[in-house]
Amino acid sequence: MSQYPSSSVAMRSFRPFLLILLAGLCLAQQSSDMLTPAIRRVGDRLACLCGSCKNTVATCQMLGCHYSAPARERIAKLQSQGMGDDAIIEDFIKREGKRALAAPPAEGFHLLSWAMPFISIAIGLWVIYLFVKRYQRPASAAAPIDRAALDRYKDEIDKDLAKLE
Repeated sequence: MSQYPSSSVAMRSFRPFLLILLAGLCLAQQSSDMLTPAIRRVGDRLACLCGSCKNTVATCQMLGCHYSAPARERIAKLQSQGMGDDAIIEDFIKREGKRALAAPPAEGFHLLSWAMPFISIAIGLWVIYLFVKRYQRPASAAAPIDRAALDRYKDEIDKDLAKLE
């Protein structure tokens, strides 16, 4: 026997420690412990302005995000003071401007951002229609039937069929 224990014996004693370590690494991570349903409800209406993501304050999953974590704390503070959801949103708009909203308001010039996808689809379909109409070949009128040529072809067909029989 060698003076060193076999690698399988050392591995067996190391396995429980390894499993506990892996289980600890697999635990779900949260971006904030303060994400209550009330904060989520308001945070879904506010955009995360960190510049790295395109999420809302409620759905930003960046660890240590410099915007969403303080925004969630501010939402919780304002809710504890008794402010309603719309008042909290207005407070963020006063501080950050309209860019704080996750979706543009459906009023004034911002209404165009809601209507533009449908307008562009309609314009695209209209352009396709004009393109097809312009390059479509007109149906040519059928040439007049020459009865003499038709009778001659029928006679040839009859002769060919007679040869086959």
